[in-house]
Amino acid sequence: MTSREWLTTPIGIDAGTWVTRVGCRTVLAVAHTIASCHRLLDVVDYVEEDFRVQVVFTVAPDVFNQQVTGHLERLGALVLPWEQAVRERFDLGIAASWGGLHQLHTPLLVTAHGAGRSKTVRPGPNGGPPLASPAVYGLDAQRLTHGGRVLPTALALSHDHELEVLRRQCPEALEVATVVGDPCFDRLVASLPHRPDYRRGMGVEDHQDLVLVSSTWGPDGLFGHVPDLLPLLMAQLPPDRYRVAALLHPAVWDAHGHRQVRAWLRSCREAGLLLPDPTQDWRALVVAADRVIGDHGSVTAYAAAVGRPILLLPALRATPAAGTPQHLVIAEATHLDPGQALLPQLAAARELDREAVRAALTGHPEQAGRLLRRAIYQLLGLTEPGRHRRATPVSAPRLSGQEVRP
Repeated sequence: MTSREWLTTPIGIDAGTWVTRVGCRTVLAVAHTIASCHRLLDVVDYVEEDFRVQVVFTVAPDVFNQQVTGHLERLGALVLPWEQAVRERFDLGIAASWGGLHQLHTPLLVTAHGAGRSKTVRPGPNGGPPLASPAVYGLDAQRLTHGGRVLPTALALSHDHELEVLRRQCPEALEVATVVGDPCFDRLVASLPHRPDYRRGMGVEDHQDLVLVSSTWGPDGLFGHVPDLLPLLMAQLPPDRYRVAALLHPAVWDAHGHRQVRAWLRSCREAGLLLPDPTQDWRALVVAADRVIGDHGSVTAYAAAVGRPILLLPALRATPAAGTPQHLVIAEATHLDPGQALLPQLAAARELDREAVRAALTGHPEQAGRLLRRAIYQLLGLTEPGRHRRATPVSAPRLSGQEVRP
């Protein structure tokens, strides 16, 4: 049975017997984590309405993949077990991370799952001398090649700067690289006019400032390095004038468990902290925010690119790669001192040069949908159907500062 015979069917033996639509091209969306799943959903949106295409999902091996299957099933996606996905053939695979991709039988389109590729590769567990120029993760030969061949059929880059990094680190992958811009940023921009709706949906009054705290995962992130920050904010900011929301990287929730994270923040939530589930679209909170307290994660860079004043935890061990928006934000933003009063520091937080951050973030602003869609249809061997619609705003978040269940 070919993939085109079983697609659009239930999973199992003789599934092809129950096909309703036949002859479709099969696109396999490979989700590794909730973070990469957010990016995948943006990308498959360019093709899944086409009657000639069936999109199916699978969850690849990853230490942080515990919540992905449930999230996809709640969205109504057809999810194939990984064990089945590696046995079948597909017309195209789309991924935003790397684990297990060499096991798949499909041409591969690989995108970033954050604000470009900013992370540098740290030494292995056995240590070793520091590298003069650490490799940029996702543009290195270790990720891009397998068994002596380039793994992706198409590598989607956000910026011409990434081409230069690729030329240094893995020149054999240049022929599959294409600069398409940043689809996540384009949807963020499309969402800006809906700021009043997002704020109203969160219960933020017109006279209130929404302070968004964004933390990446790991001990260098805000939540790991300054664990008392959220309680301090709830205690020091006048509740009639300020609301506080926390965006914790999905890997924080997966590493510690949803129940534990909510328990740690129970008192803050009782005091009105807005704590969205990691499956919620974080971009609505960035649009709604008046100020952002962040770290070296991607959310801080996106917030700076749309003009949100930034108060930044200084970089600790890992400095983002030069030329990336994260590196620019760290160099230019006002730095947070958790030991000092927070209200004056928030007042001193300032907007960065949003055009400079945008220029480092995307080489084709508001064009990623058109360019990615073209690449997808070329890989599928199909003509593009008509004119692509513009980037759509994200949905309003569903959350409540008064919901306090552990």
